[in-house]
Amino acid sequence: MPLSRAEIATPAAESLINRLSKHWAHKLEVEQANQQTKINFATGACLMSAAPNMLVVAIEALEEAHLDELEGVIERHLIRMAGDEELVIVWEN
Repeated sequence: MPLSRAEIATPAAESLINRLSKHWAHKLEVEQANQQTKINFATGACLMSAAPNMLVVAIEALEEAHLDELEGVIERHLIRMAGDEELVIVWEN
């Protein structure tokens, strides 16, 4: 399965995870356990965890063609949820 990962500097990692979880829980399966949150999309999954001053995001796509799509969806939502905080998101795959 194709993988992508980003470490995003932010003091609000837990808040971002909670906002995204609540936002997506209305239409997607959201699992929270052991300080990690997993969001299951039709084309893959997103795993998020908070570290000191950092949000760690990992994406596992079912097919290579879906990886860019999931990165875009997650990035747009993170930026929207961050409000005035400017996030720098660099995906590594």
